[in-house]
Amino acid sequence: MGFKDKLKEELFPTIWCPGCGIGLIMTQLSLVMDDLGLDEGNTVLVTGIGCTGRMGGYMHFDAVYTLHGRTLPVAEAIKTVRPELKVIVVSGDGDQASIGGNHLLHTIRRNPDITVLCNNNEIYGLTGGQAGPTTPQGTKTVSSPAGTTTTPVNLQGLVNTSPHAFYAKTTVYHQGALRKAIREAIAWPGFAFVDITSQCIENNGRRIGFPSANEMLMHYKREFRPAPPGSSALESHQLGIVRGTPEERAPAGVAAPSGGSPSRGEAGSGEGEE
Repeated sequence: MGFKDKLKEELFPTIWCPGCGIGLIMTQLSLVMDDLGLDEGNTVLVTGIGCTGRMGGYMHFDAVYTLHGRTLPVAEAIKTVRPELKVIVVSGDGDQASIGGNHLLHTIRRNPDITVLCNNNEIYGLTGGQAGPTTPQGTKTVSSPAGTTTTPVNLQGLVNTSPHAFYAKTTVYHQGALRKAIREAIAWPGFAFVDITSQCIENNGRRIGFPSANEMLMHYKREFRPAPPGSSALESHQLGIVRGTPEERAPAGVAAPSGGSPSRGEAGSGEGEE
């Protein structure tokens, strides 16, 4: 079987706008799932409200289209009842960091063995282009015509509050780095979060000066660089992976050993970024 067998090509073209980055994420996810032997018998997708949430409908997997902001508790419930399944969450930055922000905090703390792919386009795209939780300060949007005044949520900072979590930063332009991040996140024995910078040309890009989706991709190519080897955290325009220390999980019904929290691991380089 090839990666196209993971997709419902009979439903193409998709509902997404031409130039949207979500299709690139779906393609790389399908490639990784094919490589890892993941199928509808061993994997469940959980998607949130927003443009990204439609991905589950285009893939040959059991998928749960959750309430807004509720992807993580649903994913945790599935993993608790069926621990043998791979559970992959695909949702946007608004779904994860705004209405779902409280769930994100406590899912990080509990460290369940689930993977989150966050399509971070820095805007509320589905509802017309309002400022969201990750919109950079000063960005002009339909809800902030003079520019946003608030500081964006630091997703890396939140994830890295757990010494056991996995955080990766990549973009939809850097397909090699994106594939590597998805593959390692799925294999990680605990909570894994892949923060994917992605373009929303229609409801963000054009308003901030990009004439086309290709120009946004070229901007990612110019701005993002692999993190230096040995980095313990990533700068805002660095590609890489920060790995915590895998948690020693006690058997069911046995209390986990107490002890000090281990330190964060080192960031991997952004090898294969293109």
